[in-house]
Amino acid sequence: MTDTVIDIAGLGKRYALSHQNRPDSLKTWLRGKIRYTANGRDQSGDEEFWALRNVSLQVQRGECLALIGKNGSGKSTLLKILSRIIPPTEGRAMIRGRIASLLEVGTGFHPELTGRENVFLNAAMLGCAEKEVRRNFDAIVDFSGVERFLDTPVKHYSSGMYVRLAYAVAAHVNADILIVDEVLAVGDVEFRRKCLDHMRQFQLRHKTCVIVSHDIETIQRLATHVVWLDRGSIAETASTNRFALLDRYSGTAGNQGPHVGVV
Repeated sequence: MTDTVIDIAGLGKRYALSHQNRPDSLKTWLRGKIRYTANGRDQSGDEEFWALRNVSLQVQRGECLALIGKNGSGKSTLLKILSRIIPPTEGRAMIRGRIASLLEVGTGFHPELTGRENVFLNAAMLGCAEKEVRRNFDAIVDFSGVERFLDTPVKHYSSGMYVRLAYAVAAHVNADILIVDEVLAVGDVEFRRKCLDHMRQFQLRHKTCVIVSHDIETIQRLATHVVWLDRGSIAETASTNRFALLDRYSGTAGNQGPHVGVV
C-alpha cells in the first residue's frame, strides 16, 4: 500500500479575465460571443490568466505541507482544487482518503440555519454520516466553545465564531487529510493554540495536513515540508532545510498578513 496520499502532476488552472464593460442585455452579450476572426479566435477582449501552471508535488501520509507565497501566488486556488471545489484546467490531483477542509470563513454554512443545524449540514458536505455526527456532537460543541449560541442563526455569528464551529466540525469527521487556509488568523490566541494542538495530534496519528499561513512561526512548528509558490508556479521546495527557506521567504515577502506567535 502506497504512503502517497496527495499526488499532483502538471496541475494548471486557467481563468479568462474580461477587459470589457459588462453587457447591459443578453443581445449585447451574444454579439460579443460570436465575434471571431477568420481563424476562429475569440475577439471578445478576454485575457488568459493562469492562477496555477505546471505544479507537481507529492505529499506522504503523516506529513504536514505548508504552502507559502505572496497574495495571489496560487495557494488558495491549489487548496480549492485539492478540496474538489473547483476543477483543474490541466494536469491531475490524485487524493487518497477523506478530506476535511477549512477554507474561507463561512464556507459550507447556511446563514439562515442555526449553529446546531449547520453542524449536521457541514459534516454531511464533508462526507460524514448523520450517525457519526450525533456520536461526536457533544465533542464538536465543546471544542467550538459556542454552546450558548448553538440555536442562533449563524448569520449573527462573528467571523471568529464561524471559524470555531467550522474547525470543530472538521476536527471530528475522522478525516485522513486536513486542509486549512489562513482562516485561523481570525481566531483568538486560545483557540489558535487549541487548533495547533489538534493538528499536532492529527499528525501523530499518521494523518496528513496541508496548510496555508503567513504566520512563519506556525509553519515552523507544524510543517514537515514547505512549498514556495510564485505567480502560480513552484519557486522552491524544502524539507530538511525548510527553516532556511522560510528565512529567505520572510526577507523577500514583506508584510503579507498577521504574524501572531502561538506557543
